[in-house]
Amino acid sequence: MKYNFDEVIDRTGNRSAKYDERNKKFGTYDVIPLWVADMDFRTAQPIIDACEQKAREGIWGYTSRPESYFQAVQNWEVRRNGWKQDTELMSWSLGVVPAMNAIVRLFSEPEDKVLIQTPVYPEFYEIVEHSGRQVAENQLVESEGRWQIDFDDFARKAKECRIFLLCSPHNPIGRVWTKEELTKMAEICIENDVLIVSDEIHSDLIFNGCRHIPTASLSEQIAKHVITCISATKTFNLAGLQASTTIFPDYEMKERFDRFWSSMDIHRNNAFSSVAMEAAYNSGEEWLEQLLEYLQGNFDYVCDFCEKWIPQIRVNRPDATYLMWLDCRELHMSDEELRDFFIHKAGLGLNEGRAFCRTLSGYMRLNAACPRSTLEKAMHQLKDAVDGLPL
Repeated sequence: MKYNFDEVIDRTGNRSAKYDERNKKFGTYDVIPLWVADMDFRTAQPIIDACEQKAREGIWGYTSRPESYFQAVQNWEVRRNGWKQDTELMSWSLGVVPAMNAIVRLFSEPEDKVLIQTPVYPEFYEIVEHSGRQVAENQLVESEGRWQIDFDDFARKAKECRIFLLCSPHNPIGRVWTKEELTKMAEICIENDVLIVSDEIHSDLIFNGCRHIPTASLSEQIAKHVITCISATKTFNLAGLQASTTIFPDYEMKERFDRFWSSMDIHRNNAFSSVAMEAAYNSGEEWLEQLLEYLQGNFDYVCDFCEKWIPQIRVNRPDATYLMWLDCRELHMSDEELRDFFIHKAGLGLNEGRAFCRTLSGYMRLNAACPRSTLEKAMHQLKDAVDGLPL
């Protein structure tokens, strides 16, 4: 079927964090929300149909997880990424962030150092710090608009760390790491006995002819040192259903993880996430292919608009995710001034760059997963705000 991603859906008052928490996040409801990473699009019709059928049953008791659940995950990874993993090594969790939090607590000790690559999804900081571990930052380096890994610094930091939290593809800079980059990082980690936890939640949202390579698929040797965290929630806009899959290199690690959740009696999908995840993996590709084409058009629009009308803001064209990293340093504002400018002058609710790297100033993150008309309105508001700045 043909999906209409131009449809504007009123999400206010429907318990959407993106819309209903605007006042809490920005101090006003009068902003176009382009922040938290969910999309303003209806999900694939087969997923809606599966959930509607479940709703009509009218009985939503304790939910079993059939073998077909993880089989659907395996089939998806084979089709999309050419990676076949044993379903017996897969575990369910409430989400990628909860899974990573548990892994850090289970496979490191208090005060151990955990390596992250900034600017990165802010929860990476929180996962480490809330578990009583220490953050070690390998800050990515920008060169002519392209962000690269500082491998000398990475190697130095790895010597002191117990775990490496890898964001692949990377949020917010939209990098799809190459086979060579992934291999080099993995080899450094193995040399230093560092466990790799690979967050691959954005791995289905790939553009510009790039190809996602699951870290654990690089080689049998590397796979022994990698725990992979994946989910269909970002891909199909299902984050509110809270479900993810964690894939382990061996049974012992999987069992430790499963016992952690069982100790809190958390071991079942809710009734709707079970059917939604399976429907997404089995029947969602038609929707996804159309989504990717539409998102590419959104990226082109934002990049072209800023280049023509707002050259003071340089836009990083992403190879993955639906998130765009904006370099606003030529506006010559402090982070506080930049936040105030976007909210009160441009009427836009974006994520502040300093949340992704505490030592980096002058950046913002924009969520481009919305109807084109919403994005057009936002860009014109931003242009008017920049035009109104004193020379």
